[in-house]
Amino acid sequence: METLMVDRVHSSLRLFMHRNAVFLCERLCAQFPAETNVQLLATCYLHNNQPYAAYHILKGKKLPESRYLFAMSCFRMNLLREAEETLCPVNEPNMEVPSGATGHYLLGLIYRYTGRVAAAAEQFVQALTLDPLLWAAYEELCILGVAEDANECFSDTTALRLQQELTSTSNVEKPNIVNENRFLYSNVSASLGDSPKQIKQLHANTTEVSGYPHVKSSALHVQNGAPSNLSQFDTPSPTATQASGIAPPPLCRNMHAYQNTTGGNAPSKPKINALNLTHRRKYLDEAGLKKVSGRLFNQSSDSVPRRSARLSRDTTINSNSNISHFGGNGTDNSSGNRYHIDEMWTDNVTATSSSAITVDGRYCEQDKSERVQSQDSKLAVGIRELLTLLRTLGEGYRFSCLFKCQEALEVYRKLPEPQFNTGWVLCQVGKAYFELVNYLEADRFFELAHRLSPCTLEGMDIYSTVLYHLNEEMRLSYLAQELVSIDRLSPQAWCAVGNCFALRKDHETALKNFQRAVQLDSRVAYAHTLCGHEYSALEDYENSIKLYRSALQVDERHYNAWYGLGVVYLRQEKFEFAEHHFRRAFQINPCSSVLMCYLGMALHALKRNEEALEMMEKAIFADKKNPLPKYQKALILLGLQKYPEALDELERLKEIAPHESSMYALMGKIYKQLNILDKAVFCFGIALDLKPPAADVALIKSAMEKVHLPDELMDDDDDDDNI
Repeated sequence: METLMVDRVHSSLRLFMHRNAVFLCERLCAQFPAETNVQLLATCYLHNNQPYAAYHILKGKKLPESRYLFAMSCFRMNLLREAEETLCPVNEPNMEVPSGATGHYLLGLIYRYTGRVAAAAEQFVQALTLDPLLWAAYEELCILGVAEDANECFSDTTALRLQQELTSTSNVEKPNIVNENRFLYSNVSASLGDSPKQIKQLHANTTEVSGYPHVKSSALHVQNGAPSNLSQFDTPSPTATQASGIAPPPLCRNMHAYQNTTGGNAPSKPKINALNLTHRRKYLDEAGLKKVSGRLFNQSSDSVPRRSARLSRDTTINSNSNISHFGGNGTDNSSGNRYHIDEMWTDNVTATSSSAITVDGRYCEQDKSERVQSQDSKLAVGIRELLTLLRTLGEGYRFSCLFKCQEALEVYRKLPEPQFNTGWVLCQVGKAYFELVNYLEADRFFELAHRLSPCTLEGMDIYSTVLYHLNEEMRLSYLAQELVSIDRLSPQAWCAVGNCFALRKDHETALKNFQRAVQLDSRVAYAHTLCGHEYSALEDYENSIKLYRSALQVDERHYNAWYGLGVVYLRQEKFEFAEHHFRRAFQINPCSSVLMCYLGMALHALKRNEEALEMMEKAIFADKKNPLPKYQKALILLGLQKYPEALDELERLKEIAPHESSMYALMGKIYKQLNILDKAVFCFGIALDLKPPAADVALIKSAMEKVHLPDELMDDDDDDDNI
C-alpha cells in the first residue's frame, strides 16, 4: 500500500495534479508517518504554493533533505534568518550544507538578500564547483559583478571532470547487478547441492539475454529461490512444471538443431530461449551441430535408459532445488514424438555449448567494449557541445551585467540561429541596446522576443520603459493590457501599466501601479526604482529617497537607484551627496554617457570645472548622439568665459538636436555677452517659437527684453542658473 501511494503521489506531481498529490500524501503520512513520507508531503505543499504548511510539518526535522525543504519554505516566506540557521546551524558549524550544489545556491541567495555579497559569492562559487551545469549560480555571480570568465568556468577541464563523474555514475549500477546475480547464484547452487550436472545447468541458465546484457536468464527462470526485487523479470508464460506438474527435461542450448532434424515435430521453443540463441547462432559452426545431433539421435533404442527412471531421477532433483527450467510442453500423447534424451547427450551438448560460449564470450566482450566506447564518445561530444553553448551565453551575460554592452552584443551574435532566436537571448540583446540608449534597436529586439515568446514576462518591464522613452503611448498601452491578461500577479505587468500612466503625466496613478508591482514581488529592484522616480516627479523627495534605498537593499549594483538618489540631491542642492551617488553609479556602469554627464554637472556645481569638462568630454566620446553632454559642456565653458568655444559646441549640438529651445536660448545669452545683439535677439526669438516649457518662457522673454541694457543692470547670475 505504501509503495503504491508513493508512486501515485509522484505521478500526480509529474502531471501537475498538485491538489491530488497533497491529498494522497496526507493519507500516506497518516498511515505511514516516516520522515521520508513527510518530506514528500512537504514537497507537495511547496508545489501547491503552500510553504507555510511545509514549514509546519518540517520544523525540528534533522535529515538533510528535510533541512533543505524547511529552508526553502522559510525562503519562500521571507524568513531568511531562520532559513540560514537551518542550512548552517550556529551550534554545529561543521555540519555540511544539505542537498549539495542547490543547498549552497539557496544559501548564497540568502546571503545576497541580507547584504553579505562576499559570502554570497563564495556560496555560488561552491555551488558551481559541485555542479558546473548549475547556470543559476553563474547567473547570480554575474549579477553580483564577480563572475569569472565563462571560458574558465565552462572550460575543457570542466568537460573532462563532468565526463568522468557521469561515467563513474553510470558504472555504479553494474556492480550492484553483478552482486545480485552472485547472490542469486549462491542461493540456487546451495539448493541444488554439489551435483556436476546441476551446476552445468545453472551455468547454462545464467548466460546473458541477447539485447539485455545486464539481465541474466536465470533471473527470468528462478521463482522460489530468487530475491523479491527480481520478480519484475519473471516471464509471464507458465513453465512446464506449472502446466503439467511433471518436471521438464533439462534445458538444451542446441534445441534448434534437434528441431531441424525432427522435421518440426518437436515442441515449440519458449521465447526467452530464442532470445538466448539468436545472438549465439552467429558464431556456432552449424555443420558441427548437425554432426553432433545426427550422432546423438541415430543411437539404437537399446542404449537409451528407461524414460521412467530418468524422469523419476530428474523429478527428485527439481523437487529439492525449488527452481523451474524452461522446456517443452510436457508429455506428448503420440508415442512417435516422445523424447529419449539421455545424460550422455546432455553432457555432450553441454561441452559443445561451453566451447561455443568461450568463443562467443570474446565477441560479447568486444561488442561490449565497442558499445562502451561509443557511448563514452557520444557523452564527451554532448558535454563539449553543452559547455560551448553555456560558455557563449555566460560570457555574453557577464558582459551585460558589467554593462559592456558592445562586447555582449558581439558575443551573442556568435550563437547559432536557433539559440539566438529565443526569447531570453533576444531580451538580453534588447537590454544591451537599452543600456546603450539605442531605443529604436532595443524596441526592435524586444518586439521580436515578445512575438516569438508572447508568454515570457522577463524583461518586459524594460521593454515598457523603452516604449516610454519613444513616446509610443498606444503600443505601451497595448503591451500593458496584454501582460496583465497573461499574468495579473507578475510585477512586470504592473510596471508596464505604471509606465503607461507615467507617459500620460498621471504620476499618482503610475505610483499606485508601481507599488502594486512591489507588493507582488519585493525582490524586483526596478519596481522600487520606478516608485522612486514617481515620488521624485511629485517632488516628494523624502519618500523618493526611501524607495531608492529599498532598491539598493535588493540589488546593491542597481545603478538606476544610485542615479535617482544623485538626481534628488542635485535638485536639493546637496552637491557633495549628489557627486557621491553619481560616482557610485558611474563605477557600476562606466560606459553610460548619461551618468558621466550628470557626474560632470555635480562637479560643475561644486566649482570643479576642469574635472567637469573632462567628464563631459568622456560623455560626448561615449555617445556622440547624446545632446545633453554637449549642452552642459557649453554651459561650463560659458561659466569659464570661453565664449567662442561654447558657441562652437552649440553649433555642433545644433546638428544633433536642431529643435531644442534651450540651446537657442543659451546661444542668445552668449551673443549678448559678445555684444552681438541682433544675433542674440534672433536666437531668443527662435527659442520662443519652438514652444519651450512654461517655466522657461518667462525667463527667455525677460532675457530678450534686457538685451539692450548694460550688463551691470542685468541679474546674470540668476539667469545662469535657470536658463
